[in-house]
Amino acid sequence: MNAPRTRVQRRPVHGVLLLDKPLGLSSNQALQKAKWLLRAEKAGHTGTLDPLATGVLPLCFGAATKFSQLHLDADKTYVATARLGVKTSTGDAEGEVIAERAVQVTAEDLARVAAQFTGPIRQVPPMHSALKKDGKALYEYAREGIEVERAPRDVVIHELSLTAIEPDLVRIVARVSKGTYIRTLGEDIGEALGCGAHLRSLRRTATGDFAEAQCVTLEALEALGEAERLARLLPAESLVAGHERVTLGTEDAARFLSGLRRRGDWADAGEVAVFGRDPPAFLGSAHVKAHELIPGRLLNPIEIQQILLNASICETTP
Repeated sequence: MNAPRTRVQRRPVHGVLLLDKPLGLSSNQALQKAKWLLRAEKAGHTGTLDPLATGVLPLCFGAATKFSQLHLDADKTYVATARLGVKTSTGDAEGEVIAERAVQVTAEDLARVAAQFTGPIRQVPPMHSALKKDGKALYEYAREGIEVERAPRDVVIHELSLTAIEPDLVRIVARVSKGTYIRTLGEDIGEALGCGAHLRSLRRTATGDFAEAQCVTLEALEALGEAERLARLLPAESLVAGHERVTLGTEDAARFLSGLRRRGDWADAGEVAVFGRDPPAFLGSAHVKAHELIPGRLLNPIEIQQILLNASICETTP
């Protein structure tokens, strides 16, 4: 007989885990593994990475999930390797080879194409992507051999460098706006070089202010004790680190948390992170217009109490 499965006792966990997503796992599989290790009740991620991609994947737990959209919109940095001269059906190494051409690419060619793709560009989303049409992911259509029309998207390539590693291998380093498909960028670069290309590897090294040096692997997380795992979480306010900061006294904080606007001598600001003074705690996001602090996404009092309690436990745990 099989031993009965141990039921995981879930608990309220709040914060952001910067995960170094491994090769081969989907973003959701990585999320579920981390959620199980932390015994967290509620979790979500800030945008997906392909199973064949590795790197920075911010995972949000509890109250932090309210602010995950902010990092869906953040710029991302990727390092990729493209194989020149070979096109595949998926734009990466998993697909079937559909075309091969000779490669005659110089350093000057790479510099010219890098300049050509830097700045605002238009991309047609690939069929092998999670983008949905009529409620169905494009990759599902692709698996059925169906190609559907996709509208081009406007994206921005803020920085782009192309470096030859071998005659038919190019290293791509790109800092891009949200919605940019690096596989498509690699294919388009190959076409601009006159030989075609597909991605052999893809790694996200940064999203917004979060970088790979801050990340933990699933293996490392699993090797930690329970308190040490919790200590790897960044606070929910790390998602609003670039916002203007407003601190409220006890009475104003309570009214703000109930959804009421507060008046003060604040300058207009589109993005504000609001904190309480006593106790010192993150309350939520807001914006200021005409000296009014207007609530946005708010924590609730129970979440704030749980965060303060977890912080005190982490401080007292050796």
